[in-house]
Amino acid sequence: MKPPRIPPLLTDIVQSGISVCDGLTFTGHTVCPVCGGTLIGYDMRKKQFAHLLGDDGQKILYVSVKRYHCRECGKLCYADEPFYPDTRVGSIIIDLCIALSLTIPVNRIPAYLAAMGIHVTRSSCRLYVQNNSSYYVRNNVRYIDSDNLFGVHLPHSIITLSALATDPAADGGVGEKAVLEACGFPSGQRTTGIRQFPLKPWKPLYKEK
Repeated sequence: MKPPRIPPLLTDIVQSGISVCDGLTFTGHTVCPVCGGTLIGYDMRKKQFAHLLGDDGQKILYVSVKRYHCRECGKLCYADEPFYPDTRVGSIIIDLCIALSLTIPVNRIPAYLAAMGIHVTRSSCRLYVQNNSSYYVRNNVRYIDSDNLFGVHLPHSIITLSALATDPAADGGVGEKAVLEACGFPSGQRTTGIRQFPLKPWKPLYKEK
């Protein structure tokens, strides 16, 4: 099967949107998501955000997320971060998988991602798109905002992050707040859900054979 042809501009949008998050540190927090208690700093954790493909093989992008300790219940929790609850890859990667699934069968999504320079396994794609044990999948109908560019659906989160990456006003770098806003505050779903996800029922635009 021939690899899909992805316009270079589309790849640039996706790559820049993902890469802008590389090396960022997330420290913002509100209250304990378990009991609403006061949080105090505990440690810093380095988390894998995305796996990019290049001529030299895979490159792993990381972000650092601060952990906090609750004074009341003693639980440990992370700062607000660009990850959906109970997932181990950046929320924009999951958004991209879901957006592509609107028009592409799940088993073809890894090939499209690879053509854009992103590595995601077939089993992971199924986990993100189809009903599985993941918290955000299990508790939500799978749908995210997307735009059709060159015949390919891209999530708003990646498009917004790409715009931030090329914004002349961001010479000093894109901050954690701007990234979380672009991603829709995905980690907020661990409590009341800052982002109303999903926005509407998920329904593929193609017919399953």
